[in-house]
Amino acid sequence: MSQERTLVIGILNVTPDSFADGGKHFDFESAIIRAKEMIAEGVDIIDVGGESTRPGAERVSEEEERVRVIPVITELIELGAVVSIDTMRASTAIAAIGAGATFVNDVSGGLADPDMAKVIAKNPLVQYIVMHWRGHSDQMQKSAIYSDVVSEVKDELDERITQLLKAGVAAEQIIIDPGIGFAKTAEHNWELLRNIDRLSLLGYPILVGASRKKFLGELLGANSPDDREAATIAITTAMAQLGVWGVRTHAVKAHRDAIEVAMELNK
Repeated sequence: MSQERTLVIGILNVTPDSFADGGKHFDFESAIIRAKEMIAEGVDIIDVGGESTRPGAERVSEEEERVRVIPVITELIELGAVVSIDTMRASTAIAAIGAGATFVNDVSGGLADPDMAKVIAKNPLVQYIVMHWRGHSDQMQKSAIYSDVVSEVKDELDERITQLLKAGVAAEQIIIDPGIGFAKTAEHNWELLRNIDRLSLLGYPILVGASRKKFLGELLGANSPDDREAATIAITTAMAQLGVWGVRTHAVKAHRDAIEVAMELNK
């Protein structure tokens, strides 16, 4: 996907338990209504997820995940949307690609399912978002221990990329994500955001997913995820000024506007 600005990847959680919008778009009709709103507001990619990855979340079955996401993806393709599947499972990725998804957003970076790299390698037109990951939601915060979080995240992403390339994934398919909020403390998140330029030295496009996350609430005293939207827009503006590939957000129009402002300031 060619671009002249930071892309807005709209979050569509077809789940009952996601941290910010769990249950709001769980049924098919509500999900499609929300997707149409995002399309009207100028979303670039809609990221459809059927399994919550919030801290402490329990996994759902493969069958349940596919039942949640495939009908939604099929309808979004009919609507002309560019679709990403947010999954750690190769089987779900295969089904989503078959339904028309052209991005796979894997929070485990291929570590949760050894077959994922093979799936991506066999689908060279699909782009693969590789997030920094240290374990599933029920245990990841136990691994939030770093001597130098930026260096360690960079090195661990580099190792994942090396393994993916060995498995046949093309470099042009890879997008990296530092995993804000995943096995990270609030200070780890801030340190990564302050040093996105160091991660860019890996040579791959970067996706930042900070939308409405807990560390923003800790800074501002905002217990409700909805009350963290203005802070998220500030993150989007800063990331756009740094030229990141994309931001993953719950809202769309405000972030498109923030990116336009950042572009104007960068002229």
